[in-house]
Amino acid sequence: MKRCLILPLCLVTLSVVAGCWRRETRTLLEAKRGFQTQVVRQEDDREAVVAPPKGLFNLVEYKSPVGMLPAYLTPPTKDGKKHPAIIWITGGDSNSIGEAWGPDDPQNDQSARAFRQAGVVMLFPALRGGNTTTSRKESFFGEVDDVLAAADFLAKQPHVDPKRIFLGGHSTGGTLVLLVAESSNRFRAVFCFGPVSDVSGYGGQYLTCALTDQELRLRSPGNWLHGIKSPTFVFEGDLEGNGEDLQAMQRSNSNPQVHFQLIRGYSHFSILAPMNQKLAQSVAQDRGTGSFTLPPLPQ
Repeated sequence: MKRCLILPLCLVTLSVVAGCWRRETRTLLEAKRGFQTQVVRQEDDREAVVAPPKGLFNLVEYKSPVGMLPAYLTPPTKDGKKHPAIIWITGGDSNSIGEAWGPDDPQNDQSARAFRQAGVVMLFPALRGGNTTTSRKESFFGEVDDVLAAADFLAKQPHVDPKRIFLGGHSTGGTLVLLVAESSNRFRAVFCFGPVSDVSGYGGQYLTCALTDQELRLRSPGNWLHGIKSPTFVFEGDLEGNGEDLQAMQRSNSNPQVHFQLIRGYSHFSILAPMNQKLAQSVAQDRGTGSFTLPPLPQ
């Protein structure tokens, strides 16, 4: 699976504490209004999308603000029912899609296969600058709008319950979905694995924008937790990864919609398979009524 090969820089653990952040009263959407991001480095992936296995995923296109983008979508079921669905954003190169079906690696399962195995519809969207698109990567900025456009597309599918659309992601993908949660309340719940609080530690490998204070602040989810309105769950393993970022955000957070959990005995990567097994069961059993909650999880 091409996108499972996440480079070590993705594991940057930043020495950021709550006191280093300038406290914001604006929401992320308010702060971004009228701001024109400055992309200073051209980076895109012109690789063609790999054809998915027949019957497992369909290769589709959705309309984003930068044009039509490819995605993998679970095909319609024969039962005629509307099912819960999840958009999943992998780590590493989150803008591109490729072989989202495996192979199964219990130590780094980027496929999040537990959801489709539980009967949850899955959508893996390419984002701007990924695969065959002509747009440019914006590194956690315009990609937020792409994910929201993918959610609009997913909600219109005949086998999807639009009231039970979830969002999940890992590492760089976890950082992005946390920014999406700070920008919209349209998701039933959001699952963020191993995000960073401040993207400045990603450096040139994942940031194509100018490295100014404002550019970085608008991409750093630790500044905007107060704007989240959907149940949002942030996970990380305690053996390695971005645990310090999770704890720093937990200390600064006062929003009851945001929940943090550092899981003992797992790493940044090995946490995915066992946790997604538990999350998938909760998503599959959810009926879309009341507030979404999780059962007790291991500490």
